[in-house]
Amino acid sequence: MKTTTLPAAACRRSLNALLLSGAAAMALSLAGSPAQAADDKAAADLPGKGIKVQPLKSSIAEESFQTLLVTKALQKLGYEVQPLKEVEYPTAHIALANGDATFMANHWNPLHADYYKNAGGDAKLYRKGVFSANAAQGYLIDKKTADAYKISNIGQLKDPAIAKLFDTDGDGKADLTGCTPGWGCEAMIEHQLGAYKLQDTVTHKQGTYSALMADTITRYKAGKPILYYTWTPYWVSNVLKPGKDVVWLQVPFSALPGEQAGTDTQLPNGKNYGFIANNQQIVANKAWATDNPAAAKLFEIMQVPVSDINAQNFMMSQGQNKPADIERHAQAWIKAHQKTFDDWLAQAKAAAAKS
Repeated sequence: MKTTTLPAAACRRSLNALLLSGAAAMALSLAGSPAQAADDKAAADLPGKGIKVQPLKSSIAEESFQTLLVTKALQKLGYEVQPLKEVEYPTAHIALANGDATFMANHWNPLHADYYKNAGGDAKLYRKGVFSANAAQGYLIDKKTADAYKISNIGQLKDPAIAKLFDTDGDGKADLTGCTPGWGCEAMIEHQLGAYKLQDTVTHKQGTYSALMADTITRYKAGKPILYYTWTPYWVSNVLKPGKDVVWLQVPFSALPGEQAGTDTQLPNGKNYGFIANNQQIVANKAWATDNPAAAKLFEIMQVPVSDINAQNFMMSQGQNKPADIERHAQAWIKAHQKTFDDWLAQAKAAAAKS
């Protein structure tokens, strides 16, 4: 029998053709496999596929954790979450209303009532459900001074002798560690200082809150009297524990500005700390939320306990405050609450399927 020997180049061409045809066949086989088809279908079924999301956050670093939990849930739904942008609350509400951003995870209701209204309210913004409930805020002093001078009400600081106890700069007036401009609480503090006629004896110290509180804690550790404003969830109450290290001060009467004017801040137990408990909500651009029922449902049903946020914030105050740390905290929280997290995703996908 006669055999034919192909030139080397021809052999290589034949081998390449064979390999290419085999690869093509394998690709076709994989593409048509049940597993691949299921993966493709799952990707196609994600309600957020191809849709970009722009999250916002204030300058409070401790709000990163809550925001990250929301973004991770959105990513699981297929949304393309863009890098976080940091802006203060008034600007954030306007940006959301105008469609320049998608959502913010730390809208405080009713603290941010004026920001919400001024940005267009329900006509422009979406807020439904409670992300974190019963956030407290108010004025505190160290327990040692409170006990020694029987101080329980901020109105007592009208007495120059009492106010002078909290003087840190030598001008004879009490120095109140207050609120960063643009957060909303600074306007409430200023309003109350006027309402309680404390402006002649109390100075509202404003600036970078974390730096001011660091100085306040240093004074406390040195055994000196302290007077400050704070809120929960936040790490401060893990360092200066109410009832043990510090005490909440009551106010002479309810006095809130703007949209909250006339609100009674007295608690059921008869005590009045000047502020009503706030709920933190996820607020979003209304038109976007309407077009994205899966995300809207997610924003409505996500809930994180104040105690969990406090615990994470405390870890940040102890040095675990880098992006990698916060990422690890968020991943750990999700893993510890996987069933709840998965249920949020299921409800969100169901909402998209119904639309």
